[in-house]
Amino acid sequence: MRLATFRVNGRTSYGAVTGNGVIDLGRRLQGKYPTLIDLIRADAIGEARGAAAGAADHALNDIAYLPPVPGAEKIICVGINYPERSAEYKDNREAPKYPNLFCRFPGSLVGHDQPIVRPKVSEKFDYEGEVVMVIGKEGRHVPQEKALGMIGGLTLGNEGSVRDWLRHGTLNVTQGKNFDRSGSLGPWIVPADDLDPGKPLHLMTRVNGELRQEDTTDRLTWGFAWLISYISTFTTLRPGDLIWTGTPTGAGGHHAPPKWLKPGDVVEVEVPEIGVLRNKVADEA
Repeated sequence: MRLATFRVNGRTSYGAVTGNGVIDLGRRLQGKYPTLIDLIRADAIGEARGAAAGAADHALNDIAYLPPVPGAEKIICVGINYPERSAEYKDNREAPKYPNLFCRFPGSLVGHDQPIVRPKVSEKFDYEGEVVMVIGKEGRHVPQEKALGMIGGLTLGNEGSVRDWLRHGTLNVTQGKNFDRSGSLGPWIVPADDLDPGKPLHLMTRVNGELRQEDTTDRLTWGFAWLISYISTFTTLRPGDLIWTGTPTGAGGHHAPPKWLKPGDVVEVEVPEIGVLRNKVADEA
């Protein structure tokens, strides 16, 4: 099952994407769970599965995708989480003992097939394809052996970054990671019941069809279970929280010369078991 949030005919809803259409679960469940995050918080994926039968209610061409998890309490991102990433910076940095974490704001993200925006203050706009965990249960101090059971589903993210704004401060990256509409999330959530988060996932990022990033999640420095256990040590994880698990080598800024994104470029982030997140780049008005 693929659960998406979308706009259609002037209203926002969510549903199950099947073939060339979407089953409108927000309507079929008669408002019992107003948004997809309400469905996740109610642990009602099974109920949604039962309602996702029959013909589609809308053609995919008639909907506009939104980020699938509206109203997430926390959007936590992990930096430099594939083995060769530290070497890309060419600054002889030592491998960190613990992950670098930062947060994104909801307004910095758009949905599948919506434009991501290069801000007017910089031309150093970059892509970072990632697998994103959607937390499905509440937990604090979660042991690693139970951590994968916290995952409600997986989705994809493009962690659009404005490189020359990442180091405006000496010890933070918040500014460069949070320009309005600079990143994307989606196209949908695949529930954990429909894939095994413990098995390696093949992550790829393409720009205009050219493969730029490729790796598998079994090579993460800090894997899914470790991250959930670690993060839940200092904060309570709640249903709908998002954990971005890091990007492989090959982002545009690390090429020689750099391959910055420009208007008209198309970025695709793919994991075969999840789908393809696609966005075209546009300049800020």
